[in-house]
Amino acid sequence: MANTEKTVTVEQIGSPLRRPKDQRATLVGLGLNKMHRRSTLKDTPEVRGMINKVQHLVRVVEDNA
Repeated sequence: MANTEKTVTVEQIGSPLRRPKDQRATLVGLGLNKMHRRSTLKDTPEVRGMINKVQHLVRVVEDNA
């Protein structure tokens, strides 16, 4: 069987300055901490929830099925 694991690539487009600590921690949890950094993660409900929490600071670049 081929690796059929779904992934999602996100890019940070907003600064964590002047944001609540929980939003900064969510960015770090997503593997982002500087502007225009990209991170490829497993597409799980937990990751989707983290993306949703900081949707004003990140954008989804790719959704790989």
